[in-house]
Amino acid sequence: MNPIKIVAILLIVGGALGLAYGSFSYTKDTSAVKIGPIELSVKEKETINIPVWAGVAAIVAGGLLLAMGSKRG
Repeated sequence: MNPIKIVAILLIVGGALGLAYGSFSYTKDTSAVKIGPIELSVKEKETINIPVWAGVAAIVAGGLLLAMGSKRG
């Protein structure tokens, strides 16, 4: 399996996951205050939204790469 097909499959899978989930979130630890031995840390929840057009574009690009890769070899 050549690298172009692998990239194409990853784009298709990533685009499908982006369409299925729409967003993902993660928790980020930040150090708010540090006074001597006492440290106050804050956990912030960050959410990243994945636009629908980005998921569709990834699927289309992966499909095109897969089609071009199969025509070449």
